[in-house]
Amino acid sequence: MQWFKELKPAERHAFVAAFGGWALDALDFMVFTFVISTLITLWGIDRGQAGMLGTVTLLFSAVGGWCAGILADRYGRVRVLQFTILWFSVCTVLIGFSQNFTQIFVLRALQGLGFGGEWAVGSVLMGEIVRSEFRGRAVGTVQSGWAIGWALAALLYGLAFSLLPEQVAWRSLFWFGVLPALLVLYVRRKVPEPAIFAETQRLRATRTVRFTEIFAPDLLRTTALASLLCTGVQGGYYAITTWLPTFLKSERHLSVLGTSGYLAVVILGSFLGYLGGAWLTDRFGRRANLIVFALLSGASLYLYTQLPLSDTLMLVLGFPLGFAASGIFSGLGAYLTELYPSRVRASGQGFAYNFGRGIGALFPTLVGYLSERGGLGMAIGVFAGGAYLVVILTVLLLPETRGRELHGWD
Repeated sequence: MQWFKELKPAERHAFVAAFGGWALDALDFMVFTFVISTLITLWGIDRGQAGMLGTVTLLFSAVGGWCAGILADRYGRVRVLQFTILWFSVCTVLIGFSQNFTQIFVLRALQGLGFGGEWAVGSVLMGEIVRSEFRGRAVGTVQSGWAIGWALAALLYGLAFSLLPEQVAWRSLFWFGVLPALLVLYVRRKVPEPAIFAETQRLRATRTVRFTEIFAPDLLRTTALASLLCTGVQGGYYAITTWLPTFLKSERHLSVLGTSGYLAVVILGSFLGYLGGAWLTDRFGRRANLIVFALLSGASLYLYTQLPLSDTLMLVLGFPLGFAASGIFSGLGAYLTELYPSRVRASGQGFAYNFGRGIGALFPTLVGYLSERGGLGMAIGVFAGGAYLVVILTVLLLPETRGRELHGWD
């Protein structure tokens, strides 16, 4: 983290805002994973309905990410970032007051719009403000905020359910969603619009720009490949993290999965994976970083599904699993920023990343259907392994962008 000391004040403020926003988004998003069993018990919903509450947020986040990107290209990165944070925060708090499945379903969908938008806009803001020599490390390190938010969600869950009745405890976790709103005050006071955006706006006054330019002949190949890349990264992640615990518990009969020790190992692995990926993407390049982490994720998947694991070995392997599956995200933000010209950067990045999220959100369902025919381990291997193969193939077809300077129009 020596590089952090070399950041200019504007770069540092943008980093703090993006890191804090992503960590608090993770906190608000991940608390749901801890209260699913409580909702099933209290409201009598089935697992299919519970799964819909998770999927709808991811699907709407795909829409929110692209819409926020379009707005950010038009009205500014900082302004739209503040709006997405407030939107996400308000929807999360309201979930804590919901009274039935329909209400929480609608609010989770609306929450997804802000969730997708925050990453898309924050990543572009960071990519445009931070200099090229630090861009990969800065944008990648912001991703580590997810592990911090995840850990905070776990701690608050333990605290709330030990001090409050179950009927109130789950609601209180969503009420903590007010915290991201406080971050808006910091963004308004400290974070400027990137100079690149200001230059682009001056040129926009004399030229016509439409967000559909990302599908124009000169950018269509980039958009298609970037979208496939993001589908592979996120589809592999969702297929593994959603079904692997069930596979290990139901087919391998391992008992350590539900322990706080296993969760702590995975979260620690995720945090260090984000930091490792952030360093590697600047050290060896965007393409090499993504290929290395795709191979590591595939290797972790193979070990989990093919080796006869004991509880102790599975606990140890939780670290490389978290490291690989999360670390692959670190190089993605800077890479997408550098692939698109400034006039449609947020639109392109928002579409590619959230197209991948929307398609990737379907992977857990597809794994479930395929597992009924060939077994859960085989189904996870087909979809997750196939996803990381897509990552490698698309990276080989995309250009290397490390060190690319960003300009106000092209």
